Amino acid sequence: MRPDGDPDDYGLPHVDIVVPDDPRDLHRDVLAYHRERRRDRRRARLRRVFGPVTRFGVAIPIIAGALLVALVSGVLLTTFGPRPMPRPTAALLNPHPTGKPGEVGGPLPEGRVTVVEGRPTEVSAREAIHPGVIGIAAPGCGCARTIADLAARTQPFQLNFWLVGHPYGGVTGERMSRELQTLGREVHAGSMQRVRDDRGLLAGAYAPGRPTGVTLVLVDTVGTVTDIVRDARPTPELQAKIKKLTES
Repeated sequence: MRPDGDPDDYGLPHVDIVVPDDPRDLHRDVLAYHRERRRDRRRARLRRVFGPVTRFGVAIPIIAGALLVALVSGVLLTTFGPRPMPRPTAALLNPHPTGKPGEVGGPLPEGRVTVVEGRPTEVSAREAIHPGVIGIAAPGCGCARTIADLAARTQPFQLNFWLVGHPYGGVTGERMSRELQTLGREVHAGSMQRVRDDRGLLAGAYAPGRPTGVTLVLVDTVGTVTDIVRDARPTPELQAKIKKLTES
């Protein structure tokens, strides 16, 4: 640049550059320059980490979150959800019972009942309902708390608890289902399954006449009735009898 301010011989434009005599005067500019470099490096690292995710917008984070929620829900259901006992087959039944059907020492009566948990399913009482405790509730028994306690007592031994309606007095199937549902609302522990006995198969064998409270039928692992407890109450003796069902 010539002293008169005109462009020099190379044709470069005029630039107002001041070079300080003391280099310490450039300290602030140097700090600002390094801050800007650090900011650029941070942005570059973030782009490398989140670039593959943000490339497709917000769809990937939403899908990843949904998969995480589904995975956690599956683990919780597997860990804390109900664990229904597998139903034994006829091959596991006692081939040489000591009693007649419908009596202590014998199998359950031959016939069919309807398990109404989930989708109603008609099953063979003798083949499907064991091992565990069958509770036959009298109509209007008002024994919801007793049934809840009895169902909870089967849980430590991984036994089923079947709650069966009683057709005494001409109780219809629909009314029986409503009563079983009302009684089952108090059950918060154990594996309770409601059973409709419209033909009175179990009720006629183990709770004949005018029933009261809840009648319990204890059935072991080979389908043999080990005890019948009428108007049952939770007691230590009953707990011991339930425990014995798993030792058969």
